[in-house]
Amino acid sequence: MGELNASEYKRFEDIKHIRDDASEYWYARELSVILDYTEWRNFSKVIDKATLACKNSGFEIDDHFVEVNKMVGIGSGTNRRVIDFELSRYACYLAVQNGDPRKEVIALGQTYFAIQTRRQEVADYFNQLDEDNKRLVVRGNIKQWNQMLAEAARNAGLITNEEYAVFQNAGYKGLYGGFDVEDIHERKKLGKNDKILDFMGSEELAANLFRITQTESKLKRENIQGAQAATATHYTVGRKVRQTIKDLGGTMPEDLPTPDKSISKVEREQIAALKKKAKKKPLMLDE
Repeated sequence: MGELNASEYKRFEDIKHIRDDASEYWYARELSVILDYTEWRNFSKVIDKATLACKNSGFEIDDHFVEVNKMVGIGSGTNRRVIDFELSRYACYLAVQNGDPRKEVIALGQTYFAIQTRRQEVADYFNQLDEDNKRLVVRGNIKQWNQMLAEAARNAGLITNEEYAVFQNAGYKGLYGGFDVEDIHERKKLGKNDKILDFMGSEELAANLFRITQTESKLKRENIQGAQAATATHYTVGRKVRQTIKDLGGTMPEDLPTPDKSISKVEREQIAALKKKAKKKPLMLDE
């Protein structure tokens, strides 16, 4: 697939339409122009192939390819009725998959719609999870991003464990309105060895994930150097995330409820359940 830069991404975003129910679609004729098809009859063949691919994938065609009639000008003030299609993101993905592979923009379109389709799949899957499983997913992401943040901090010049502890506290102070790790630990009424991230709900975890990803990105993007500058950056990012939550009318992270069960315990219980299920699975023999 081709590399997707910001300007190419914007080309596909610019022709996206939003319905009243917040669902999105692309007009096939507008997409054909972006994909460098000069004649509709050639792109209509692509739509035919994409429609067949949709059917063979087990999806309802009408859910992804909505035929519409439009009036277009043909010169001298004359209009004529033409057929167009409102395409879902998945329909667009199938269209670019069936487009002319020699066109560079086709490869770019494949990348764009593949990424967007995957993001939606992930979002849909996540929204179907219960609260404990949402916590597990976000906590797993935080573990990975915290490792990346630690590396970015080292590259910025944080060497000792003490420097990194101060750095981490700064991020929490920004996000939690002045509360540091010890304060949050006490506020949640946690035991001595409990980790505060293990006693956060999915919403609180998501706020911290945003703090972590944006700090890591800013340290790298601006090539911030020095323990003091990196620590100040972490605090600033945390404070801006807090301000965003406030602007959106959300609950401040320190005021969100603390789950009764730690994520570590949820994880152990689910692993145990999987093992129990595996033991009950009948032995499959050839007949």
